[in-house]
Amino acid sequence: MMDILLNYFSGFTPHQTEQFSKLKDVYEEWNQKINVISRKDIESLYEKHVLHSLSIAAIFDFAPGTQIVDLGTGGGFPGIPLAIFFPEVQFHLTDSIGKKLKVVEAVAQHLGLNNVTVQHTRTEEIKNKKFDYVVSRAVAPLRDLWMWSQPILKAKGQGKSVTAGDETYYGGLICLKGGDLTEEIHQSGLQPIVWDIDQLFREDFFKEKYVLMVRK
Repeated sequence: MMDILLNYFSGFTPHQTEQFSKLKDVYEEWNQKINVISRKDIESLYEKHVLHSLSIAAIFDFAPGTQIVDLGTGGGFPGIPLAIFFPEVQFHLTDSIGKKLKVVEAVAQHLGLNNVTVQHTRTEEIKNKKFDYVVSRAVAPLRDLWMWSQPILKAKGQGKSVTAGDETYYGGLICLKGGDLTEEIHQSGLQPIVWDIDQLFREDFFKEKYVLMVRK
């Protein structure tokens, strides 16, 4: 099932390959206890959840030591796949629904992800922590995501740099979104950089799916 990942990414270590290959079994087991992924989607876990999350890794190369918070992680996406992909980057996965984080914590423990921490909290309640980047998948309108992100992002110039192709960025919000974003972007008053995921992955699922970045 994880062959779809190998169509687009090479260079996984044996340990990473083992971690990715374990995802389906551990999510299937936990999903029977606490439903974090729809029953019909669990069969396409690697396409609709894991590869979708890794579209961020296909664009951005995070430096070791970078600190990233995943807002509204739900079942652990995009945070868990990104934590496997970037073992030297620290990921803090948050959600306001505690039972979902129970699954996330169990998955991270099962995979031996020492670079993952979890917190049961609303974004606006995160205190005394600053991050280089915020990541999020289908949680809220862009305007709200940016409003929540600003207080927990490091000050401009203090965040770790990230490369995306020939460009270098220093901190910001990176989110996964789908559909016609014209009105949402207009209402946000922001000018995000937008990447089409269907330019990265050829499966039909990725049509009208995008990675957006708002720079700090």
